[in-house]
Amino acid sequence: MTETLDRGPGTARRRVLIAALGCAGIIAATAAGSPAAFAATQITGAGSTFDFPFFSKAFYEYSEKHPGITVNYQSIGSGGGIEQITKKTVDFGATDVPMDAKELARAQGTILQLPVTLGGAGIAYNLPGIDKGLHFTRAVVADIYLGKITKWNDPAIAKLNPGKKLPDMAITVVHRSDGSGTTYIFTDFLSHVSPEWKSKVGTGKSVQWPAPSSVGGKGNEGVAGLVKQTPGAIGYVELAYLLENNMSYGVLQNKAGHWVYPSITTVAAAAATKPDISSTNFSIVDSGCAQCYPVSGYSWVVLYKKPADAQRAAIVKPLMSWLVTAAQPIAKTVDYVPLPKNVQETALHVIGEMEK
Repeated sequence: MTETLDRGPGTARRRVLIAALGCAGIIAATAAGSPAAFAATQITGAGSTFDFPFFSKAFYEYSEKHPGITVNYQSIGSGGGIEQITKKTVDFGATDVPMDAKELARAQGTILQLPVTLGGAGIAYNLPGIDKGLHFTRAVVADIYLGKITKWNDPAIAKLNPGKKLPDMAITVVHRSDGSGTTYIFTDFLSHVSPEWKSKVGTGKSVQWPAPSSVGGKGNEGVAGLVKQTPGAIGYVELAYLLENNMSYGVLQNKAGHWVYPSITTVAAAAATKPDISSTNFSIVDSGCAQCYPVSGYSWVVLYKKPADAQRAAIVKPLMSWLVTAAQPIAKTVDYVPLPKNVQETALHVIGEMEK
């Protein structure tokens, strides 16, 4: 079974909006020129590049409905988001993996963690003359990142792609150079499918990459850029960035033996296999259903239960409630998966613990 992607009629408008809002890496979510642009309350956030296209559009729409409130979000990676919320330099952080016990212990108060969106990381590549659709098994992806498969015409890849003229070209493995929740999801997947990866490298936002030909890029945009400019490159890139950059990406064999693309449908199928999630039990990688895309995961917002500024807290709380409920249809327009209803309820329950 192979999934196809319906980019839909809003793609051109979406690309223009994201390019306009994202060129500086910061969203100022109040319409320029309006009185509110010079007014008042600015909510600040930082973190996940995975979330950036969704946040760009969602926060823009929120400001349209709430003049006088701006949202400034810096796309600096999950590790950066955790660092900034720990230092209390932002109102919220965003990360594709919840803060762990050690990170929570460093925080200056009780941290609340709530899921905000769902996405998948595709296997992007740059091979002259070969478009989207190269086939990869889970084991082949692991062996490439372990440095055991180093050429594109390796028999293990050629066997999966009969009729493809694979070049005698070295594979350049591209990964994130910053602390990254997308890296956590990808290495969690590799740890599930490869005992060797699990024992030698493991799962984390930052790891020691074993492939000798590996190079790092900052953010999803950095990995996407390196793959696009490097013939022979392969990299893991969040779905929205794959589509907006018109990249070639593979079809991956899942645990059930089916061939699937990353898509809204296949990521949602992976989420459906785990109806109850929490900040300590959240992994949905390598799920076993026929439609499940194996490199799927939630992304999270982290914030203080009792913020120092009660006035700002009174504004952040409704923003977050809106983000995990009414804003979820926006996610689909930029190639993210809306939170399932039960997960929205979980997120609202967490937000309800926030004190003013």
